Amino acid sequence: MVNKTMKAAFLFPGQGAQYPGMALDFFGASKAAAELFTLASDAMGKDVEALLRDSDAETLKRSDIAQPTVTLANLCAAAFLRERDLLPACVAGHSLGEYAALVNAGVISPGNCLKLVTARGKAMQATVERIAKQSGGGTDSAPGMAAVLGLAPEQVEALVKSFGIADLYAANINSPKQVVVSGTAAALAAAQDKFKEAGAKRVLRLAVAGPFHSPLMAEAADAFGPALESTPFKDPAIPLFSNVSGKAVSSGAEAKELALKQITSPVRWIAEESAIAALGIEACLETGPGKALQGLWKDSGSEVPVFAAGKLEEIEALFEN
Repeated sequence: MVNKTMKAAFLFPGQGAQYPGMALDFFGASKAAAELFTLASDAMGKDVEALLRDSDAETLKRSDIAQPTVTLANLCAAAFLRERDLLPACVAGHSLGEYAALVNAGVISPGNCLKLVTARGKAMQATVERIAKQSGGGTDSAPGMAAVLGLAPEQVEALVKSFGIADLYAANINSPKQVVVSGTAAALAAAQDKFKEAGAKRVLRLAVAGPFHSPLMAEAADAFGPALESTPFKDPAIPLFSNVSGKAVSSGAEAKELALKQITSPVRWIAEESAIAALGIEACLETGPGKALQGLWKDSGSEVPVFAAGKLEEIEALFEN
């Protein structure tokens, strides 16, 4: 289905794609993956192999755990593809996935990437816990995100404005059929029935630990800024696309600026998909855990095929004739 001469886009998933045991299949099969596990353990200050082997889904949901471990899984999948001599023609990442894209575009090193996402995850987790505490502190008070299915993006954005609900934001402009909103627990609860009354087929809470890509995360951006600023960024060696602009990134300086803005800005994934397709790519690979990005790519209407490439067995199957 694929070969090393194919013009392929690597698409990296973000937080919410995590699951217990992810990436462990690469650990024993790839020297590059084993080295990435060491870098992740150093960044987190804990044995990541044991963490992924022993943790349950609720533990992995925490931003301070999910962000470095999902990034590790993304990097391992890309490393294994490279060991099979398949190199990306361009890269993009959804939300957190942008950090693996930065590595594969040559903008930051794997070690610095894992340090950054560890710091980013801690900053976001602290902000989420503060918001939850202000809202009462119980499980039902946790802020988060919800997918609105069956309404066009422009409808959802207009409805968010018209509802007049405080702390509710359109966060991920994912596909013609799906927009994710962020908000406090109260805001999401208040909006759910309103979206359904407006014609949404479903409104689903996501397995993420915070109201990402919204102004509610401004405190996290402030806390993360110094770590980002001190990290060297190079110019992209291949086309790299931004969640914030939906367009190709021109320089390392721009990539760094956008990485900070991304924490509080919407993900413009539809625009990114269009820009990627315009490059004349022959295939997209979801290079990391889950299948969410495959679904979004298919929703885009593109005839370019998209394949799962987040597990060792999935990648090996791609090269079977």
